[in-house]
Amino acid sequence: MTDPTPSIDRVTATPAAVALIEKLRAVHGPLMFHQSGGCCDGSAPMCYPAGEFKIGQRDVLLGTIAGCEFYIGGHQYELWKHTQLIIDAVPGRGSGFSLEAPEGLRFLTRSRVLGDDEQAALACTPPRVGPG
Repeated sequence: MTDPTPSIDRVTATPAAVALIEKLRAVHGPLMFHQSGGCCDGSAPMCYPAGEFKIGQRDVLLGTIAGCEFYIGGHQYELWKHTQLIIDAVPGRGSGFSLEAPEGLRFLTRSRVLGDDEQAALACTPPRVGPG
């Protein structure tokens, strides 16, 4: 018997983002992402070598994209929990702290508002908070 509840990802990646992730992984090894919460870089997905960004007690693991863990700050998660984040790669210069900065591309977060059924399904499986 199949599960009638559809699988909903809290974060996904476009083919362009996956291609950039694969290129970066070939150079830097395992990667991770953290959705920055503002300040100098606005709100942007930041790509780091896995383990190079300290995950805080309130950071939320949204899921994985192209095999990379993707985190967001707890306060920002509360503001965006009704959306699915879609990570894209577009022409431009990324943040100096994010690995894609010299590539001529930058990661960009787009979002899609989740339907009521999707939100209800996700409410049954809250995301992990804090370091693994």
